[in-house]
Amino acid sequence: MKKKKTVKKASGKKPAKKTAKKIVRKTVVKNKPSGHNDKKFRLTPSDIDKIAHSLGVAQQSFGNHYRLYLENPAEARKLTLEIYPDIPIGTRRGSLITVYTPNAHLQLQFCSGYVISEMLGEVTFVGMHDGKLSGLIIEKGAACSFYANVDTELLSGDITQLGPEVMLSGIALSLTESIINN
Repeated sequence: MKKKKTVKKASGKKPAKKTAKKIVRKTVVKNKPSGHNDKKFRLTPSDIDKIAHSLGVAQQSFGNHYRLYLENPAEARKLTLEIYPDIPIGTRRGSLITVYTPNAHLQLQFCSGYVISEMLGEVTFVGMHDGKLSGLIIEKGAACSFYANVDTELLSGDITQLGPEVMLSGIALSLTESIINN
């Protein structure tokens, strides 16, 4: 006697919107992120131009890296962003994003893509490893945020079901969903 398999039907409901953010222009650099960096991601001089333009600053080239200075005198904030498109990191090569502030030093190694949001005035750099996402967000107003080891499932689920302690990472990194799904 054969057992019948129970089949669950989809509810037909669309997933809840994550945020009410509207992106005027979004630039995405696509590559398939992986923990082993199988496909090399490289930021081109054109990418650096787009990033600098979106942040409203000039860029300086130092051969193997670029430097962007952001300042917000009204809020007494300064930030230096360094972008290394392709450098040795241990035994492999990859992209490195570094942020220096008067009180912090942040690094995103093996950057695998970025998203520009003109409306929000920010650039989000991402790195993926084993289903976990790290994101470094640079704001035009010389502010930055860093989220590490965020489970990518948080980005596609209903963030209203998350605790307030983790909800912010889902909202902040929701713009990167187009990168991680490609």
